[in-house]
Amino acid sequence: MRSPLVADLPGFFKYILIMDKNISIAIGSDHAGFEFKELLREFLAGYEVKDFGAYSADSADYPDFAHPVASAVEEGTFTFGILVCGSANGVAITANKHQGIRAAICWTEEIASLARQHNNANVVCIPARFISKDQACAIVKTFLETAFEGGRHATRVNKIACM
Repeated sequence: MRSPLVADLPGFFKYILIMDKNISIAIGSDHAGFEFKELLREFLAGYEVKDFGAYSADSADYPDFAHPVASAVEEGTFTFGILVCGSANGVAITANKHQGIRAAICWTEEIASLARQHNNANVVCIPARFISKDQACAIVKTFLETAFEGGRHATRVNKIACM
């Protein structure tokens, strides 16, 4: 039986994803992001999604979930990562410790779009305490459906790595 989480969102059907079967997603959260993560897992039905936890709303440490998500994206096992915590700062800081990760905190669709277009972000970090569930779905939809523009942005992105 399907949970009522996504179906109960106002305007849910305007957020139906354009499916790209070549995209796979690693997802994780701490306790503060658990409810949003569960909602997003349902929203992403049809994609290959691996849940790296947390598996309940019990207190949990965000690095325990951010590192495995970031590693899975960095290794190329998954195309994108989604991390959720209260402010998104902790998971973003943790994920960005990984050399091949460009994690972006996104609180609007425009920020998500720019993170993909200009920064080639490969992990979106959602601040569960500061946005609605409806906004979280819209942000993830925008993030997944927006392409990197390349060009002058590629030159800049290529300067990020510390090698």
